[in-house]
Amino acid sequence: MSLLLASIVQAQNEQQDSYLPTLGIKTNLLYGATTTPNLGVEFGLSPKLTLDISANYNPWEFSDNKKIKHWLVQPELRYWFCERFNGAFMGLHAHYAEYNVGGIKILGLKGIRYEGNLYGGGISVGYHWILSKRWSIETTIGAGYAHLDYSKYKCGTCGNKVKESNRNYWGPTKAGINLIYMIK
Repeated sequence: MSLLLASIVQAQNEQQDSYLPTLGIKTNLLYGATTTPNLGVEFGLSPKLTLDISANYNPWEFSDNKKIKHWLVQPELRYWFCERFNGAFMGLHAHYAEYNVGGIKILGLKGIRYEGNLYGGGISVGYHWILSKRWSIETTIGAGYAHLDYSKYKCGTCGNKVKESNRNYWGPTKAGINLIYMIK
């Protein structure tokens, strides 16, 4: 009798899990607004866990040698309070990037360029809205730590190196409004 009951419970769990999406492809619209092409993929690991991996790459140089060149990878393990790909979630993320930024007045980089890399991690929260069978949108924000190793240059193109240093940063480490297409 107990074997029959265990089989029924297992079948119900498998049936409940089978309707949950297992794979989504996404793009962060906030990164897109900064001319940074990006792509993410999120895999279902269990009914309440997913693994999100996003990658961003900005190769552009604008007029007057303004640039926010970088590449960034940011994996995140997510716990869903309801079920995966639906409702609220919390995440634990890591990040690594290489950058070459300068000449942007609003960021305080007029006549200065920084080149280096960063790594760290943090926690995040977010919410996922299902729009249709295949389309969803989510918002996420995170905070944490990043260690930056960098070289500072006087001008945006050819200046001499002024400083080589590093910095520890605590604060916002992630923000997103993601448009998602569910594959499976």
